[in-house]
Amino acid sequence: MRKIYLSLAALLVGMGLASAQRVCGTMEHHDMLLSQDASYSQRMEQIEEHTRNFITNGNERVVVTIPVVFHVVYNTAAQNISDALLNAQLAQLNQDFRKLNSDISLTPSLFSGLTADMEINFCLAQQTPTGAATTGIIRKSTTTTAFSTNDAMKKSSTGGDDAWDATKYLNLWVCNMSGGILGYAQFPGGAVATDGVVLQYNAVGSRTTPGSASPYNLGRTATHEVGHWLNLRHIWGDANCGSDLVNDTPTHTTSNYGCPAYPKTNTCSGGGTEMTMNYMDYTDDACMYMFSAGQKTRAQALFATGGSRIGLTTSNGCSAPTGGTTCNVPAALASSSVTASTASLSWGAATGAVTYSLQYKTSTATTWTTVSTSSASYSLTGLTASTTYNFQVASVCSAGTSAYSAAGSFTTSATATTCSDTWEANNTTGTAKTITVATNIQATIGTSTDKDYFKFLNTSTKKNIKVTLTNLVADYDLKLYKGTTTLVGTSANGGTTSESVIYNTTTTAATYYAYVYGYGGAFNASSCYTLRAEISGTSFVRLSGETEVDESSVLEGALSIYPNPSNGTLNIRLQPEADLDQTVTVYNHLGQLVESFEMSFTKEQPAVEIRLNDLTDGIYFVRVYDGNTVQTRKVMLRK
Repeated sequence: MRKIYLSLAALLVGMGLASAQRVCGTMEHHDMLLSQDASYSQRMEQIEEHTRNFITNGNERVVVTIPVVFHVVYNTAAQNISDALLNAQLAQLNQDFRKLNSDISLTPSLFSGLTADMEINFCLAQQTPTGAATTGIIRKSTTTTAFSTNDAMKKSSTGGDDAWDATKYLNLWVCNMSGGILGYAQFPGGAVATDGVVLQYNAVGSRTTPGSASPYNLGRTATHEVGHWLNLRHIWGDANCGSDLVNDTPTHTTSNYGCPAYPKTNTCSGGGTEMTMNYMDYTDDACMYMFSAGQKTRAQALFATGGSRIGLTTSNGCSAPTGGTTCNVPAALASSSVTASTASLSWGAATGAVTYSLQYKTSTATTWTTVSTSSASYSLTGLTASTTYNFQVASVCSAGTSAYSAAGSFTTSATATTCSDTWEANNTTGTAKTITVATNIQATIGTSTDKDYFKFLNTSTKKNIKVTLTNLVADYDLKLYKGTTTLVGTSANGGTTSESVIYNTTTTAATYYAYVYGYGGAFNASSCYTLRAEISGTSFVRLSGETEVDESSVLEGALSIYPNPSNGTLNIRLQPEADLDQTVTVYNHLGQLVESFEMSFTKEQPAVEIRLNDLTDGIYFVRVYDGNTVQTRKVMLRK
């Protein structure tokens, strides 16, 4: 059975819908909400009606200051970005939304009269929804290596951090995103529990304090996504020559990337110069620097009487709490249930405490990891075996925050497994361990969230590749990537059957990544599997049960739809990393939803059939959520 995948960024390139450069996940998230929440589209239409009335009647405008809380959800130290970067990002938002950014002077004369001070300010929250003092920055460790647009980072139950009251705060989640996505926002009209903006951690920063995701490291990803949160659409309307619902922004042929030379003329009916420097295009951070007056009016409608975000105008989140009781330092620190990778910490409840700030580190480290908890206990995971840790706790009260307690300590036990896995940590492509070809290596899938990456090279004389996964004690599967994003092969046999991928290629030598994971979270911490990568100057021959990938089939990706063109009957093949019940949606060339189907995809039944016999001939787009990203395929009906 052939199963082949592509990253979201590569998928969009293959469709001709986007570049491998800036990728915003807002519309994918929007499509997910449309498929999951039957009343979402109705609420959005009500907001649009209010916006149209606001524009027509010229209603009042207000200067708004919005309290911001950063939820930093991190799996590695690099993802736990500094307060300095977060403060720089907030400063960049204030510059961009108040037209105080120095690069506004670069605006061409054709558009200079349209640039707008949005009259929207941002502050770090100084008090929580319950009135306790806060820094406006919450840090939370997670075992999730990368998130998608399915909102998992917004819920403690799925490895993230719960939203604060979104009617009073702007929630900004900072985490590691999969599929090349730099961020996404929830449009007004979505659920309060998931409302806010998500940012790729290394795209956070400013023009003076940049992040590391160049050329998307100057803070403009946040400006773009907060624009979506304020009901602004992509300037090309997410369609060729589409509408962004704003009168003073010119029509764009499609999205722009990099730094387009000015003037850039669209190819739409009537022509015209594109506003490529608008924050709602897809250009590099250094080449976007303006909102328009029409975009300002659209955003301001949210804060007028009857607007969906009017609650933010009465939030006290920017003000320090007053009164309250003295904040006492916690005492009686204790540790229990200590294993090789986990520990339960507790302390005596402090009078007046609303929440607690817990810091922990290895005894030899110089920096602390900080988490917030509302109870007088906390469970740590992902610890290193045979290691001594220190921890300390402060109380957070309505009157302020106490000093930290004296530090407690505990030592994790030695690894209990009978198989020694020397390759950890290797849960991401960035931490993948280099292996030697033609050599058996042993490793474990130790938890339900453990995933192993290994990298190796082929050569100009030995380009063909074979990777095998044997000695399985659970339902483990195997993927082969060329580079970190292009998935060239998958082997996903049932049960403990061995896996094998053959990739015979004529392209130049490259770095390849073997990815091992448990289907549906399968794992066994006490037994090793065996992985072997081989390269050869002659093509490998497929044996029974082995998966052979033809180079020409790689662009089929994770989602395969056939036949294409179709007479109305389509087969959809999708094999995610766990069983998945999902809505398959079909859109016409105008982006309008025309059909939806409830489908189940499993390892045993990865293909389903849908019928589009009621639709007229033409181009349609089929979208499916695979558990990580929303994937889309263009199909032609020709009956």
